[in-house]
Amino acid sequence: MTLVTPLTSYAKKQVVDIYELSLDDNLETPEISNDKQADRVQDYQYDVAVKLKKQNFDVELMRDNEVIVITIPAGQLFAPNDTVLSNLGKTSLKPMLQYLVNPGFYKMLLVMHSDNTGSDIYTLELTRSRVNAVFDWFEDNGPVDFVVPYALGATDPINDNNSMDNRKRNRRLEIYLVPGDVMLNQAKKGKINIKQIQKQ
Repeated sequence: MTLVTPLTSYAKKQVVDIYELSLDDNLETPEISNDKQADRVQDYQYDVAVKLKKQNFDVELMRDNEVIVITIPAGQLFAPNDTVLSNLGKTSLKPMLQYLVNPGFYKMLLVMHSDNTGSDIYTLELTRSRVNAVFDWFEDNGPVDFVVPYALGATDPINDNNSMDNRKRNRRLEIYLVPGDVMLNQAKKGKINIKQIQKQ
C-alpha cells in the first residue's frame, strides 16, 4: 500500500487533488471566506469537539475553531515497535468511522508521529507502516475518498525526547477533521448535518 491512494469518480471532481497536497496545505484548505458560513462551521465543529471530549478523546481545535484535532497515543494502537493495529487500536478508532459516512463532508488527515529512538529512516518507516495500517483499517470499514495519511517520523515532537514519558507522548496519531466541500455547502444553505447526503 502506498501513501497515495486512487481517487473515486466523486473525488476526481475536486479541483484540487488532496492526495498531492502537503499536510500544511491540506490543513489550510478549503478556506472559508464568508463570515456566516464560517460561524456555522465553527459552531458545528465546537459541538463535535465537545462530544469527542465527553468520550475521553484528547481533542483540540485549530484554525479559528474550524479544524478538530484528535490525538491518540501510539501505544493505544500498536504494541511497541509493531505495525499491526491492535484490537484496542481498532476499538479506539471505531468512533472515527462516523465522520466518513458522508464522503466530502470532512477531509480526515491521519498523521503518525514517533519519538527519536532509532535512525531517521527507521522512525520514518515505522510511522509510514503504522499510518498505512490505520488507513487500511479505515478502508476496510468505510469510504476513504477523503482520508489522507501522512508519516512524519520523529520530525514534529510535542516534547523533548529526554525521558520515557516524553517519548511516549511523542509517539502518537493525530486525526484532523477538516471541513470539506459538503459541509461548506451545507453551511452556505444554513444547516449542517453530516447525515445529509449530497446530491450528485
